[in-house]
Amino acid sequence: MSDAEVAISRSAWRFDRPDDEQPSLREVNASITVPQTSVWFRRLFAFIGPGYMVSVGYMDPGNWATDLAGGAQFGYTLLFVIMLSNLMAILLQALAARLGIATGRDLAQACRAYYPRPVNLLLWVACELAIIACDLAEVIGTAIALQLLFGIPLIGGAMLTALDAFLVLLLMNKGFRYLEAFVIALLIIIFGCFAIQIFVAAPPAGTILHSMFVPSSEIVTNPAMLYIAIGIIGATVMPHNLYLHSSIVQTRDYDRTDAGKRDAIKWATTDSTIALILALFVNASILIVAAVAFHGTGHQDVAEIGQAFELLSPLLGLSIASILFAIALLASGLNSTVTATLAGQIVMEGFLRLRIPQWARRLLTRGVAIVPVVIVTALYGEKGTAQLLVFSQVILSMQLPFAVIPLVQFVSDKKKMGNFAIPRGVAALAWIVAATILVLNFKLLYDTIAG
Repeated sequence: MSDAEVAISRSAWRFDRPDDEQPSLREVNASITVPQTSVWFRRLFAFIGPGYMVSVGYMDPGNWATDLAGGAQFGYTLLFVIMLSNLMAILLQALAARLGIATGRDLAQACRAYYPRPVNLLLWVACELAIIACDLAEVIGTAIALQLLFGIPLIGGAMLTALDAFLVLLLMNKGFRYLEAFVIALLIIIFGCFAIQIFVAAPPAGTILHSMFVPSSEIVTNPAMLYIAIGIIGATVMPHNLYLHSSIVQTRDYDRTDAGKRDAIKWATTDSTIALILALFVNASILIVAAVAFHGTGHQDVAEIGQAFELLSPLLGLSIASILFAIALLASGLNSTVTATLAGQIVMEGFLRLRIPQWARRLLTRGVAIVPVVIVTALYGEKGTAQLLVFSQVILSMQLPFAVIPLVQFVSDKKKMGNFAIPRGVAALAWIVAATILVLNFKLLYDTIAG
């Protein structure tokens, strides 16, 4: 390989980066030191953080609605869907981290650089819709948690969630590590709450393992089950998380050489894989607790978080079960604010090169989500809000191809990725994942149109 080819390979796409294109999240780009040491634990610790921030989106309030409905209606059957969607997430998030580290661009910047303007505008609109749908779920989840714990009316709780935007801004001003520490602390609370509930529920291990690894044909043939299954996939593999991850991995100050990038990709992938295994436990726990408490006790119609809160303690025989459930929900809603607002900033700057004040962007995103929640709550009450929560997750699933297809296309292209292009086997697997998502979405559309 000639010196010129080596230079292009090392800089990946930087050779055609416009002068006016700024690094992704420039205020925190390369702000976290990576120690130059051979001690693996210290290097892993330096990269721990982005994966956990991404994992937040895989256990947000939208997951609760779909997992509760799935467990109450169909028992353990949809555990396979949770496992499958989590494996998809591990692969796709690893590809997003590779893209960001290898090229120095996030997914939105990459789309802007290599797609025509009309395509970019379409992708931007699709991603903004996904962020709004995600934020919608967070507003509903946080409002429900505030109502369950403190008796605050849903509309009042939804309005209070606007303050979350300032919490993110405060933590960002202190430094990105503070933001990551906040996220991880709340994740520990969520994990602890569900670990206690799983211990008390004492589900049959053999049945759980069988349901998790052996799929049932009814998942595809039963329209009601398929609707929930696609909602679970939409709630688990979130499109905006791919944009987010490709950006926040660049907060590490790793060597921008081939060797440095390969090392960074290894540790970033390890970080996200471990974090998403934690998310798998939480998602599976929600469905398992619902299956134990509701499916087997004649409460298959439980699909709302409020219903679950009221029934959980008496059915599980643990007085604090409902309180633990609500605390975990509140922590989940607060945590999810971080990912949605950061993703909104990344998408707007990447696709449009439009920078507005961080507080304005966060309030804009949150405001767009609060309005429909307030309207639906006022018109239809808690039941309408619960249905809106599940519907938001199906909308997320419908947006997935608009993020997954560009990502897989870019990381598979040697002309764009150079030495960091993924092997053919991994590319084939990634395209199978993308095709699976497309087929499921078309199936859902057909069933919906056919009534």
